[in-house]
Amino acid sequence: MLIRDDVFIGGKWVPAGGGRRDIVNPATEEVVARVRDGAAADARHAVEAAREAFESWSSTPLGQRLAVLRRALAIFGKRGEELARTVTAEVGTPITAARTTSVGGAERLLAETVDIAGGYTFETRDGPSLIRREPVGVVAAISPWNQPLYLAMVKIAPALAAGCTVVHKPGESSPLSAYLLTEILDAAGVPAGVFNMVPGTGAEVGEVLDTHPAVDMVDFTGSTAAGRRVAELAALTLKRLVLELGGKSAAVLLDDADLEHAVSESVHSCLNNAGQMCGAWTRMLVPRNRIDEATDLAVAAVAQYRQGDPADESTTLGPLANAAQYDRVRDYIRAGLREDATLVTGGLDRPPTLDRGYYVRPTVFTHVRNDMRIAREEIFGPVLSLIPHDGDDDAVALANDSDYGLRGAVFSADPDRALAVARRLRTGQVDINAYKMNPRAPFGGFKQSGLGRCQGIPGFEEFLELKAIQL
Repeated sequence: MLIRDDVFIGGKWVPAGGGRRDIVNPATEEVVARVRDGAAADARHAVEAAREAFESWSSTPLGQRLAVLRRALAIFGKRGEELARTVTAEVGTPITAARTTSVGGAERLLAETVDIAGGYTFETRDGPSLIRREPVGVVAAISPWNQPLYLAMVKIAPALAAGCTVVHKPGESSPLSAYLLTEILDAAGVPAGVFNMVPGTGAEVGEVLDTHPAVDMVDFTGSTAAGRRVAELAALTLKRLVLELGGKSAAVLLDDADLEHAVSESVHSCLNNAGQMCGAWTRMLVPRNRIDEATDLAVAAVAQYRQGDPADESTTLGPLANAAQYDRVRDYIRAGLREDATLVTGGLDRPPTLDRGYYVRPTVFTHVRNDMRIAREEIFGPVLSLIPHDGDDDAVALANDSDYGLRGAVFSADPDRALAVARRLRTGQVDINAYKMNPRAPFGGFKQSGLGRCQGIPGFEEFLELKAIQL
């Protein structure tokens, strides 16, 4: 069993000051590691180390900073299988998806960040003014448990490339991949204090980072409720914020859509990582006269997924990541049943061949109303709601009738019609006719889905301050 009692501060592994935490494999409910949380004092020491290193790192020539990241990229590739198996063990992501999405996605993101930063113009002239873009300072990078590697990289890579220093707090139930990522950055030659890693609770480590006067920016991914708390605390010192929060994204199927393809893509989005994706399309808006046909297709699509041991190469749907999430998702299924949504597959019963692990059967409700809890609240599990609509205007109104606005999709045989609908959706990212991932496209939300953007040039610019020098 892996035992880690250390945090990484100032270029060294040092003893952690908090209590021990069991890391549980969600497929077996067995303890696979024991780690010691950082304490509030560890978080403060990490911030101090990052502040001390900032002047030197921010003034290091861009080419030298990017050389360090390129070395990290090379090491990352060599340790890819180890990283993938670690994500599978701590989160339950099927091993094939851990390789392609978790590790492969993080690797692509790091490569794209190096490319973006290498081609970025940090100084421009506007008449008598020199406009400079300079690193924002010390960044608290607080990542979640559901995609621990990718969602750490989306913060750490652009921050380091921009010349910022970082204190990383990984998700409480999935810190193991953060230890490996820290080892990679250290081996790549990231200078002491430039990158620090302190696992621990949000109430102790997180709140130190949110309030410490030497932290200039907090980049947080998590629930909307937790994001509100981060914003409240960060406001005390007016820190820059990037908040990537919850979602309740809608796939809008227009009346001319290829229904079989659209339903298949929507089910894929909803079940990706057992539904534990903030941008998952968990509402499927279907023309009213095709709702029964779409329901049958959704049931058939769900049946194609193989639920089981995520370490098995043939598994396509793993468990939920932890016991708390397992209980939460089952509570929402109960809510759907209480509200008289029509359950057509899945439900509260365990998968018949799986007597342990945090497995929830992929669940589809149909003829759902948009005012039901299962249609309005983020479930973060493999639960899909089919909602009938009465034409394009009604579909847009239903999609936009949400507290969230993170992602969505439009399906139509007419690309111009699909684009017209996509432009009307109040959401940060919209896919047309397929589930797509582009690490250069900005990602973030409208409304209560967050503030700011990650990925691409806009995501890189979040780590830069503007300065005007009048010549």
